Amino acid sequence: MEFEDFAPKLTMLLYGVIAFVVVVGGLLLLLDVVPNFFARRREAALIAAAAAPADGPSPGPLPRRLRKKREGLLGLAFMVPALLLLLIGLVIPAIRTVILSLFNGNGEKFVGLRNYGWIFQENDIVRVLINTLAWVILVPLLATSVGLLYAVMIDRARFESVAKSLIFLPMAISFVGAGIIWKFVYAYRGEGDQIGLLNWLWVAVGGTPQQWLLDPPLNTLLLIVVMVWIQAGFSMVILSAAIKAIPADIVEAARLDGVTPWQMFWRVTLPSIRPSLIVVVVTITIATLKVFDIVRTMTNGNYDTNVVALEMYNQAFRYQENGQGSALAVFLFILVIPIVIFQIRNLRRQREV
Repeated sequence: MEFEDFAPKLTMLLYGVIAFVVVVGGLLLLLDVVPNFFARRREAALIAAAAAPADGPSPGPLPRRLRKKREGLLGLAFMVPALLLLLIGLVIPAIRTVILSLFNGNGEKFVGLRNYGWIFQENDIVRVLINTLAWVILVPLLATSVGLLYAVMIDRARFESVAKSLIFLPMAISFVGAGIIWKFVYAYRGEGDQIGLLNWLWVAVGGTPQQWLLDPPLNTLLLIVVMVWIQAGFSMVILSAAIKAIPADIVEAARLDGVTPWQMFWRVTLPSIRPSLIVVVVTITIATLKVFDIVRTMTNGNYDTNVVALEMYNQAFRYQENGQGSALAVFLFILVIPIVIFQIRNLRRQREV
């Protein structure tokens, strides 16, 4: 291919790089210049106060109202970049999505709440909701339980740092990469040696090779295993830190009372790390509601494995049904709101304690 064929794409790439440098550089410059400006003014005021004659009138402290005004301006200077990014990247798209959800596919005819009714009337979409519910129930429960098991078993072990690094390693892999890895694990060959680990083990114990990702609801459970494998490392790190933060005197007092390891776990460890458990469950739940990459990579939503985030993408970008895709996006947002409110209230209770 000639260079002229690539010229438009290279030009767009160049414009993107320039825009990135301008925006990020401008924000960094703003965050550097504004604080330094106020710091230099404050330093100059202190020097002037120190150089004032001893017998002269003392300038005295700034009025309280003026101090509050300056502090407010400084805080506003720090908040403006974040507020602009939230406005451009979150608020405006959210409002536009809500508006699009009230129109038909091409956005020309107002249909009201018809797109939201379609979510619960279409059998395929109901199956999508059921699959998403299974993900939301099983992934946080299993990932948190496995992470907690790892944290308790590995705590203060001889090779603790190495074991934790290996368990946390899947968190460094993208969801797409994890999906490709596990697709090889579930790979199927009708004849000859099996290249998929699961089929190899299954044949080794006398079974026949299976196409694991084709049979519902087993295929959905096997996809959930991938998410649990990724999130268990995150859960382990947070809960392990919480376990180490338990006061030593509480642990020693429990041991002096003669509690068994099982009683130590249920009566001391678990109540002590409850706030961290809530944080882990909430974080994993929100991540699970948005799951897209794993399903898209491994099954593309076929064989009754579809979830809300993938169906939202399909409706909006594959089928050009912007109204229905936007309705699914709003529905997903509504599902996240109670979880966020619960987390905010939980954090407030912790501060009050």
